[in-house]
Amino acid sequence: MLRITTDAGEAEAYLSRPDDQPHPGVLFFMDANGVRERTKEMADRIASWGYVVLLPNVFYREGSIEELAPTTDLRDPDNRAAFMKVASPRVQGYTPDLSNADVPFWFDTLGRYATTPIGTVGFCMGARLAIRAAAERPEEVAAVAGFHGANLVEDSENSPHRLVAGTRAAYLFGHADQDKLNPPESIEELDRCLESAGRDVTSAVYPDAPHGFTMSDTASYQEAGAERAFAELEALLARTLGNH
Repeated sequence: MLRITTDAGEAEAYLSRPDDQPHPGVLFFMDANGVRERTKEMADRIASWGYVVLLPNVFYREGSIEELAPTTDLRDPDNRAAFMKVASPRVQGYTPDLSNADVPFWFDTLGRYATTPIGTVGFCMGARLAIRAAAERPEEVAAVAGFHGANLVEDSENSPHRLVAGTRAAYLFGHADQDKLNPPESIEELDRCLESAGRDVTSAVYPDAPHGFTMSDTASYQEAGAERAFAELEALLARTLGNH
């Protein structure tokens, strides 16, 4: 665990790497449930492929990882629904001006351990943060991946789908089937913007995969979707960052 001093306070971040040598970096953006054992396991899995992975607590303005952690078993649907009522205001409160202000601190910290280019990967709300980070640092980000992304197409000038033209990355999206937070029309519009911008993109809707399908500590976990996501992510990073 690292502590990163930002202009808004101190943020905790989990760093995972295969050894103490420099490797290409991956910036991992968490889902609404926060940094916890499951996301650390996911970061470790990515690191095992030969990358340095940084997983920051983006909600640090609201509290520490421990203070914000779920206190119930989210594999129970009722518990998960109850926790989302607590987490949703945090998600809505982490506005683009706050997330963009944090990006330099995440990159500077990752840069002390990793080489460039880097990849950004996000889950749920983290998918749009991965896009925003790539737009803030287009020269450094060579790959962006998002799984069961939420609110990727919004009616605002700084909607994630409108930022892709200003990036240089290759994109990978694994969308959840029948996702209220990412309906088919939003997926189509995102794909259209990516193709119009000339980005290298792989985009697919995973069948029967609910929102949150990669998270084995919640009621939404779907093993088939999660394993497909990791396989496709590993291939994207190997192709764009190199597997050193």
